[in-house]
Amino acid sequence: MKKIKIIYWTFTALVAALIGAGAIFDAISAPEAVAHVTRLGYPEYLIPFLGVAKLAGVVAILIPGFPKIKEWAYAGLTFDLLGALYSHIAFGDPAADWLPILVPVLLVLGSYTFYHQLQKKAATESTTTLRFAIK
Repeated sequence: MKKIKIIYWTFTALVAALIGAGAIFDAISAPEAVAHVTRLGYPEYLIPFLGVAKLAGVVAILIPGFPKIKEWAYAGLTFDLLGALYSHIAFGDPAADWLPILVPVLLVLGSYTFYHQLQKKAATESTTTLRFAIK
């Protein structure tokens, strides 16, 4: 279980750092973030909302417990990243502009996968402990 925890926290820390940094720029409507998003045709007022939503998602996946909220956070982060990927492709950006988005997509996928492995492992261990306690 220790190995799975290390891998999970590695993926999750990378997700938090990567998405969290970008989310802060979005939340404060940094000129670079505004220029980048409005170039794709999205309204400027959407940027701080997305930034705060991404920050909330990052916090949700970092805080232990709250499995339903974590599921929603992983879903939200995935939708955001896939929406960004699709937007760049639909806009006609070259692959060099949208291929890097696959890195956080894969990191979120890794974090989510190992989160569920930890949940299964914990459930198995608690069932085993309960079984031995009853005998």
